Amino acid sequence: MLAFYGWLRRHPVLVDSVLALAVGSLGLSVLGDAGGHRVPRLLNLLFVAAMVAPISVRRKHPVGAFVAVIIVGGIEVLALPRPVGSDVAVLVVLYTLAAYRPRRVAAPGLLVCLAGSVIAIVAWAPPRAKDDLYTVGVMFAVFCLPALTAWLLGDMMRWRRGFYAALEERAARLERERDAQAQIAAAAERARIARELHDVVAHNVSVMVVQADGASYALDADPERARQALAAIAATGRQALAEMRSLLGVLRSAGDTTAELAPQPDIEQLTGLLEQARASGLPVSFTVEGVPRPLPPSAALTAYRVVQESLTNARKHGGPTVTATVTLRFCEDGVAVTVTDDGKGMADPADGQGHGLIGMRERVELFGGTVSAGPRAGGGYRVAATLPVPALAGPASSSGPASSSGRAASSGRAA
Repeated sequence: MLAFYGWLRRHPVLVDSVLALAVGSLGLSVLGDAGGHRVPRLLNLLFVAAMVAPISVRRKHPVGAFVAVIIVGGIEVLALPRPVGSDVAVLVVLYTLAAYRPRRVAAPGLLVCLAGSVIAIVAWAPPRAKDDLYTVGVMFAVFCLPALTAWLLGDMMRWRRGFYAALEERAARLERERDAQAQIAAAAERARIARELHDVVAHNVSVMVVQADGASYALDADPERARQALAAIAATGRQALAEMRSLLGVLRSAGDTTAELAPQPDIEQLTGLLEQARASGLPVSFTVEGVPRPLPPSAALTAYRVVQESLTNARKHGGPTVTATVTLRFCEDGVAVTVTDDGKGMADPADGQGHGLIGMRERVELFGGTVSAGPRAGGGYRVAATLPVPALAGPASSSGPASSSGRAASSGRAA
């Protein structure tokens, strides 16, 4: 049935031609009595054909079909002593005008039909019936009420068609917006994964490169130290692989229940990160200021990545004798992370394109914070990030990095 309805919608002229033949057959049914009404049979036939012919194009040319039928109908009222049976064509084209054209176009059509009905009553009413108000009222109802009904039905159909069109347009717009939101979310997720991969790879690979260089220098003079460096390289590589497996686990399908995802790093793991940096030959001191408190996972991960990327840059660009200082300050309205070094800041132009600093800035700004990075006045480099994390009510926890702050602060710049 759906295919049949679709075929009918694709051939409106053919369907309307069948309707025109049906209306014409109604006029032909009274053609046999035409002689009694002093109307030549051929003339009656011509009027029927002229009235129903415009119906075949009523949907393609609603206004033209209406005007053609009204002109023929007006001639009929003025020339014939009684109507032909095909006057139903007036109702068909009036309905079509109201259904397919705006109300500002269809309303004058209704007024024309009502005025024509009054003229037809005056022209076709019997002379004795013109003084009978009841007969005149019945004729007015017979002529005018069908026209008004046809116009109202067409107007309702036009409103219904517009309502369904609006619903379809809204559904299409919502579908487009849904697809756009999905694309935006996918792009944001790809950017997040790219930042995570950069942080993991850049940090661990830089540690492995430094350890490999140290092992090559100490291979002959101090084999034990070279063995320790190789062990550190292996441990760093295994840690990098573990973090990458954890990160890439989000790319697996939702139905894969075998995925084992490790938790994201946070400030509780800063101690291990600093120990790894010291083991790679970068002396780092660590200080916690203020009252430590638990942080949301996103803020803790952002703070961890800021420290990780800053130490990676210090190790890569600071020179062989660079030392670094990490300060974690808890405030009432946020957390501030500051990483400074006294290196030479001699970056290799061929080494990367600054994606680490770009990713760091995107992380902090996405969380609603601010970050600044640049050379210090007295030499070296400084990275300062502030994350808005309002303090929670109740006693704060002093576990995690605060417990190691005493050891870190007392060690100064010692490895």
